[in-house]
Amino acid sequence: MKKLFVGNLPYKTTDTELKEMFSQNGEVAEAVIIMDRERGVSKGFGFVTMTNDAEADAAINAWNGKEVDGRALTVNEARPQEARPRRDNFQ
Repeated sequence: MKKLFVGNLPYKTTDTELKEMFSQNGEVAEAVIIMDRERGVSKGFGFVTMTNDAEADAAINAWNGKEVDGRALTVNEARPQEARPRRDNFQ
């Protein structure tokens, strides 16, 4: 399995639409749009997990730089999430 970062998505894109887009290149295990917790709206990026590395590479080649609703997508292999200090809203 390979996880892909998909950036510069139109803000109206849903998880289902993202999965349908990348399903054109192979089997998608998961597609998730990252949402702003406070406002409940898309942050304009997401992650797609492809079940096959070759299909994931094909998806990168097919979608990176492709325009969707006037926005050129950025698609590449996701980097591991860096540890960030926890932010508490109370003191």
